[in-house]
Amino acid sequence: MGGLLALQPAPLVVPAEPLVRHETSEPHRGTTFRLVLYAASPEQAARAAQAAFARVAELEAILSDYRADSELMALCRRAGGPPVPVGPDLLRVLSASQEWARRSGGAFDVTVGPVVQLWRRARRIGEMPRAPALAEARTLVGYHKLLLDVPAGTVRLAQSGMRLDLGGIAKGFAADEAQGVLRAHGITRALVAAGGDVVVSGPPPGRSGWSIALALPAPLRDPEAPPLELREAAVSTSGDAEQFVTLDGVRYSHIVDPRTGMALTGRAGVTVVAPTGTTADALATAISVLGPERGLRLAAAIPGASAWIVQETPAGIRRFESGTGKERRHAATQVR
Repeated sequence: MGGLLALQPAPLVVPAEPLVRHETSEPHRGTTFRLVLYAASPEQAARAAQAAFARVAELEAILSDYRADSELMALCRRAGGPPVPVGPDLLRVLSASQEWARRSGGAFDVTVGPVVQLWRRARRIGEMPRAPALAEARTLVGYHKLLLDVPAGTVRLAQSGMRLDLGGIAKGFAADEAQGVLRAHGITRALVAAGGDVVVSGPPPGRSGWSIALALPAPLRDPEAPPLELREAAVSTSGDAEQFVTLDGVRYSHIVDPRTGMALTGRAGVTVVAPTGTTADALATAISVLGPERGLRLAAAIPGASAWIVQETPAGIRRFESGTGKERRHAATQVR
């Protein structure tokens, strides 16, 4: 996910009860997790924030594919073997991932890890992945090769060499979990931002919602687009503003199509508003791969979700929305 979201002041409404504003951030999962919350006291705010960050750190130790000691990577090292018992958090994320793989026809697929590794190397060294290496990596990709037994709490990776990549869902899940911790500490007005993923609960005191502007890079930015006003909802952006490589004059995104093994080309940004960060994160990734027609059709089938796409084409900037302009302006406030 790209860091494409920025906060703006929301419209002032009737003042609410006096609360203490607390803002803090920590680095996690290769990005900065930012918390903005309102509490009855500085002490409550500090305790809640510390607990939320502890939960995010706990999930990073479970879900990261950058850490050799994570539970995810321990599972990958046993690919091709018998079913492996896993903890409830990893099982929940993989269950949600498989649901999105089915809904998207494989456009979202966490088994894409072997191919993603090749494209990460391509961005690092500025060299196109070799065709034989891509072909070999593609034989290890396919969500049907990820076998879950939820009642038994086990996961089996059918082929040796498989590698899972949760980059398209884990940050949204972690933001949801951080909000859950804040609620457990009595915090009902909070924002959790993780790069291009934002999850909010109730609005700030005296405001009707959290006002979030889409900080898309030029030329994708629409200066006339109003900010989103969110409460009890999530928004996720997906694009190549920060992670891409240009090879032989072609711009390749960090987002990979699991069905072909190829990185997406061109410049585009996808924004999704949904009831949860997990849904918004995964849906934004799936739509990026599917493109406007099939992607927005998928979004329309998800209760409470709205989406739009901005693409740079030889003919200029094209914009696609899951509803009318009016629905787009108010999509966030319609999610409860």
